[in-house]
Amino acid sequence: MLQTFDPRNKDILININGVLAPRDEARISPFDSLVQGGDGVWEGLRLYDGKVFRLNAHLDRLESSAKAMGFSEIPTKEVLIEAIQATLRANKMTDGVHIRLTLSRGEKITSGMDPRLNQSGCTLIVLAEWKAPVYDSTGIRLMTSSVRRFPPDCLDPNIHHNNLAQSILAKIQANTAGVDDALMLDVHGFVAETNATHVFLIEKGVVSTPTTHACPEGVTRDTVLQICRDNKIPCHVDDLSLTQVYRADEMFCTGTMGEITPVIEVDGRSIGDGEIGPLSQHIGRLFQEKVKTAGDPVLS
Repeated sequence: MLQTFDPRNKDILININGVLAPRDEARISPFDSLVQGGDGVWEGLRLYDGKVFRLNAHLDRLESSAKAMGFSEIPTKEVLIEAIQATLRANKMTDGVHIRLTLSRGEKITSGMDPRLNQSGCTLIVLAEWKAPVYDSTGIRLMTSSVRRFPPDCLDPNIHHNNLAQSILAKIQANTAGVDDALMLDVHGFVAETNATHVFLIEKGVVSTPTTHACPEGVTRDTVLQICRDNKIPCHVDDLSLTQVYRADEMFCTGTMGEITPVIEVDGRSIGDGEIGPLSQHIGRLFQEKVKTAGDPVLS
């Protein structure tokens, strides 16, 4: 699975601290905390017909992560929404758009890790691209990575931070193995997530997903759990082992970038019959109905 370049994104304008610049000119300082140490937090948003799906939930998570990182200044929701609106209007975007919202601790007066060197406020980046869901709708293949997700006592996964080295290393392993993505375990050997998405298993009609002990609190993940509850589909959150993965009848991944994506193979083993399962398809249809009603208008 390799994303391709959409020619419509050639001349997009990127919003950095309120200044809109063409993609070839948009820059942040080499003294910015993102460059110095991946010191930032981020959200992925998706625009459907002028509405951002569960915008408030995403902005709440951004604020939660920034507080956990000890940012001294955090933009209000109103400021963030205005920046998103300005970016979408400048690019004449109304639908089929993915938005990468990034907030760093800002520029330092000199290079170094100490947050006291950050004395000029945060850096806010709004990157909106024309981008359809990135995964193959017919199903993806995974391999189990040797890179483990941190537990909360090492680096709390519920901080949605920009230090993505674990994910990148796992993705390199998946690329080398010739599969789409990597399945990642926690330090106890239980399933955490993939290098980019949350994981759901279906066995005998019951939907299950890992706890957030070693993966972030996903907005799409939460939406799927709510869909199951609303539609009386049995579901639970628990520790899941690779044995449960291998014997699952169906499997799918969730995330803003790819929405709901079936998994048809893990470690060379077919999941179920190697095709998209009926309950996965049903949940996918219910999710598509949900995005039409759970969006927050940002364009008028």
